Amino acid sequence: MQVYTYSEARQKLAKILEQAETTGKVIIRRKDGRTFSLVPEISTMSPLDVPTIKSNITTQEIVDIIREGRER
Repeated sequence: MQVYTYSEARQKLAKILEQAETTGKVIIRRKDGRTFSLVPEISTMSPLDVPTIKSNITTQEIVDIIREGRER
């Protein structure tokens, strides 16, 4: 786990964020000695979770469209 000063963290924020994502945690220390940890947030959503749409099309129409597209 890497420890950075507050000034370093301000100057190298993009690098520190990438490092936190890679290693899981980065510590930032202020002049007065207080420390703060930077930890990446874990996403609970799947990239395959997409919103649905309402449509007045039947399953058979969808199958027909797909078959037609494959025949071309």
